[in-house]
Amino acid sequence: MADREQPVTLRTRKFIRNALLGRKQMVVDVLHPNRANVSKDELRSKLSELYKASKDQVSVFGFRTQFGGGKSTGFALIYDSPEAMKKFEPHYRLVRVGMATKIEKASRQQRKQRKNRAKTLRGTAKTKGAAKKKEK
Repeated sequence: MADREQPVTLRTRKFIRNALLGRKQMVVDVLHPNRANVSKDELRSKLSELYKASKDQVSVFGFRTQFGGGKSTGFALIYDSPEAMKKFEPHYRLVRVGMATKIEKASRQQRKQRKNRAKTLRGTAKTKGAAKKKEK
């Protein structure tokens, strides 16, 4: 775990203040020599210190490590309030940071199969697997 103590430099560019969505948005360059990469959780805490916001107002995503390592580039959003983050941030990103719970549903294939089974029962009572028509 010596990697954790290695220094990390954050540089932001293309900084935009988006008043309509109540956030600051920017591209983040992370310099991390002698280190494979930096966790999103660590980046959120460093950005929240840098921009004087709480950690639950920061969202980071889309990080790619450059070939050869040592530098990663991604995107960061710093919301004005946690309420603004809940309102405008996509649900899957809220789930990632623990601000929402994942909606459990059947797999895509199971949903399609259920839909197609229901099509065969058209016009009949929709009981589970209704009896087939008898042929003469």
